[in-house]
Amino acid sequence: QVQVVESGGGLVQPGGSLRLSCAASESIFRLFTMAWYRQAPGKQRELVATITSGGDTDYVDSVKGRFTISRDNAENTMYLQMNSLKPEDTAVYYCNRNPSTYGFAWGQGTQVTVSS
Repeated sequence: QVQVVESGGGLVQPGGSLRLSCAASESIFRLFTMAWYRQAPGKQRELVATITSGGDTDYVDSVKGRFTISRDNAENTMYLQMNSLKPEDTAVYYCNRNPSTYGFAWGQGTQVTVSS
């Protein structure tokens, strides 16, 4: 079973940047379309960005032009570069397969807080 560990979150001011990492335990990770999800307090989990095994990407409209999803299959790692952060980006960020129905066990996520 593949395990994932998210890291890289923190507290940042509006307009700042963070780079999140998702480390997978097994190399089979490279075969899957992967995604970053986020869940803000009191809200449903939201799909933020996806990346196929070949590197094709897609983003929710609210983050287009600001976030970049990438992956390094040799290192079993996925990334989310977040620029021009806004308070509404505040959430716990998770990584998993897309769709998550076929995914891994959820990790603990990493907290991103955007605040003055």
